[in-house]
Amino acid sequence: MIFDSHTHLFGPGMVSGPSDQAIKRAWGPNMNVLATPDMHRDNLKGFRGSIVLAFAGNATGMVVPNGYVADYCRTDPDRLFGFASVDPNNLNCVTEFETAIRELKLRGLKLGPIYQNFYPDAKEHYALYAKADELNVPILWHQGTSFVPEGYLDASRPAMLDPIARTFPRLKMIIAHMGHPWVDECISLVRKHPNLYMDLSALGGRPWQFYNALVSALEYGVQDKILFGSDYPFFTTQMTIDSLLRVNELAEGTKLPRVPDSVIEAILHRPTPELLGLVN
Repeated sequence: MIFDSHTHLFGPGMVSGPSDQAIKRAWGPNMNVLATPDMHRDNLKGFRGSIVLAFAGNATGMVVPNGYVADYCRTDPDRLFGFASVDPNNLNCVTEFETAIRELKLRGLKLGPIYQNFYPDAKEHYALYAKADELNVPILWHQGTSFVPEGYLDASRPAMLDPIARTFPRLKMIIAHMGHPWVDECISLVRKHPNLYMDLSALGGRPWQFYNALVSALEYGVQDKILFGSDYPFFTTQMTIDSLLRVNELAEGTKLPRVPDSVIEAILHRPTPELLGLVN
């Protein structure tokens, strides 16, 4: 069954300030991001389950508390795997993260430099990665662009994670959105490190980029390290499935390469919880 490796909860008021303003500029003044537990549950009907992300994006106004995600995931613990988020600029972040894993029973860590305004390769943050390594939980990174002007774009390139992967070779990490727009940089990084993966969430809305990303992954031989994810609520799980099934439409009637059906099916049915150590 299909597992969605990248979904969000957004309760009322959890997207505010710079993030809310940027979303309204991008999608219109009436656009409000909302993904309540009931809405999330409806989105997952018929699917195996999902990762559900908290987010400590204090610098840009995108804040989803760890407790909010943990409470929801407790309602269906065999299908819902909550990832904590802490602000790496907070001096207490390591303790807060450990509490979220040990006491709230969350299963991973979500970080996004462009929303949290920190440089991931700065040594002062390595204690946080060391704790994830010690606890044997994965980190999911938004290591790519965003629409929020206040975010640190120069902190968001996938290659920023290379020294972290070299320091903690056992630590499983996932790069969201295949690191767009630096997709080939992301692919190079994932190919280099055995415990790095990438998800294809949010790329279905850009068919040309999506097609080229998958073809490039094939050419580099890393198609088996692509995880299926939607970025719900920005895209539903079903919308992302449909986009993936249509990925070769741009190549119809041309000499452009096709993404083999076997690769598409493998992405759709990848055993992500097993790969990330979320289940035994």
